[in-house]
Amino acid sequence: MSTATETNRTVRGRIDSPVDAATSPATAPAPFPTLDEVRGRGALRAVVSRGIVGLSLCGPDGRWAGLDVDVARAVAAAVLGDAEAVEWVASDPAERLERLVAREAELTVCNLTWTMGREAGWPVLFAGVTCYDGEGFLVRGDSGIVDPAQLAGARLAVQAGTTSAANLAAWYGRRGLAAVEPVAFATPAETLAAYASGECVAYVLDRTALAGERAALPDPWNHHVLDTSISREPMGAAVRDDDPHWYRLCRWVLQLLTAAEHQVDEAGPGHRAEALAEAARLAGPHGPAVGLDEQWAARVLAAVGTYADVYERNLGGACGLGVPRGLNELWTRGGLHYAVPLH
Repeated sequence: MSTATETNRTVRGRIDSPVDAATSPATAPAPFPTLDEVRGRGALRAVVSRGIVGLSLCGPDGRWAGLDVDVARAVAAAVLGDAEAVEWVASDPAERLERLVAREAELTVCNLTWTMGREAGWPVLFAGVTCYDGEGFLVRGDSGIVDPAQLAGARLAVQAGTTSAANLAAWYGRRGLAAVEPVAFATPAETLAAYASGECVAYVLDRTALAGERAALPDPWNHHVLDTSISREPMGAAVRDDDPHWYRLCRWVLQLLTAAEHQVDEAGPGHRAEALAEAARLAGPHGPAVGLDEQWAARVLAAVGTYADVYERNLGGACGLGVPRGLNELWTRGGLHYAVPLH
């Protein structure tokens, strides 16, 4: 039974726990602080890499492109009704979470691996997986190297602030091989330059990112990514852990992309428009629970399409990289992306 100093507060259909009269209702915290801040600014701030083809890269025309970029645009479309209303916070790997936690951004989509250690050590939550990947090796075609074991004892280029050095130590250590020497560089450009110059025998990074880095070389045909992957690298979208509504909003946007792809598959050829409309109809009514209107899902799908569209546009044949979807297929085709029901 509540006392005279307590009241139940209902916010947009949600009932919060009893709050003290001293903080209710005038002084109670806003239910959607991050959403309100983004709308007040008129732009979403997103941490992205300083430039990796296929993930996040600023083109000659000043427009950003990539899978990570499209995820941020999808959130902006849901929140602001404008997928282009994004301020890009280009960052080195070591700064990806620092800048998010310092409130310089509301979202980090920066080829960042979701690990338990990162969620335990930082006040952040991962809203979902943007791309399933694994640590790989970029080597010269004339090197004769076909297996990572042949690199034992060699100098390998890695990006500072990534999981690469730890993955290398674990993989070579378990096999009793001579330890490699990871040489860390602050930016992707510096890391690629060290590999290209011959300072390092191989470039170690997530395989999807390596496909983009290979494409940036003047002679990409003379380099290849080894078939072997030495780690699990689920790249994710991260937010601060102080706003559950914002976390849920970003998670729903990611889930919508895969669920809409499944909806299109189920509808069959020639019924894409109807399938997308149905996905938006199912997801839309949930919007008010996180401060959105009921048209949020329709805006997202109009802006970036389904997850299949995002992947093909940025990593598939449409962009020239031709990275097979592999684990990034839907579960119905042997991949790991499993669409939650939208109803």
